[in-house]
Amino acid sequence: MSEFNVFLVEDEQNLGEIIKAYMQKEGWNVSHFTDGKKAYEKIEEPPHLWILDIMLPGMDGYQLLKSIKTKGDTPVIFISARDKDLDKVLGLELGSDDYLAKPFLPEELVIRAKKLLKRVYPEAGPEVEKFTLNGYTIDPVGRAVHDGDELLELTTKELDLIILLTTNIGKALSRDSIIEYVWGTDYFGSERAVDDVVRRVRKKLPRIHVETLYGYGYRVLSS
Repeated sequence: MSEFNVFLVEDEQNLGEIIKAYMQKEGWNVSHFTDGKKAYEKIEEPPHLWILDIMLPGMDGYQLLKSIKTKGDTPVIFISARDKDLDKVLGLELGSDDYLAKPFLPEELVIRAKKLLKRVYPEAGPEVEKFTLNGYTIDPVGRAVHDGDELLELTTKELDLIILLTTNIGKALSRDSIIEYVWGTDYFGSERAVDDVVRRVRKKLPRIHVETLYGYGYRVLSS
């Protein structure tokens, strides 16, 4: 994914630095603000994405969101540890593009941010090019997996999962973050659905080692 500018407004210093580190691994430029007013001073220099906590010193996230949306349509992800249902409704009514309740895993926020940036800035390539892993050719853009010259028959969910895992080699991905990517934010089913798709992917692509992280999720190693 392209180099994006992200403004992160989070008054918890440690959490903010953790999120910043995860996003910088994606090649994004991240500016971290711990005060709503200091972030407001940068509103005339819009980033590609805002990530706003709701409870902030100086100016709360609601006020900041209103100001951002009066200046343009820069995408915003709201994060909050308060009443998640109330905050989600109010945030969406004010124009936020997504909402994530604390506590959350930093990788889940990164996945949501990636999906939002891809939707809002579809022209901002380059996309991940096709690559080879253990003899399989994986094409994330063309959404295809070949074993030599043979095109493997994979369902949409199987493709989503293998693309997610193999474009994050070595990264531990929680079941929640996998569900978020493969099924979307409105999924209310069982986490067992993830295990079922993993089982099918292992059967269809036996040379790719999908490692189980018990009590957490999965990851794919490079060999």
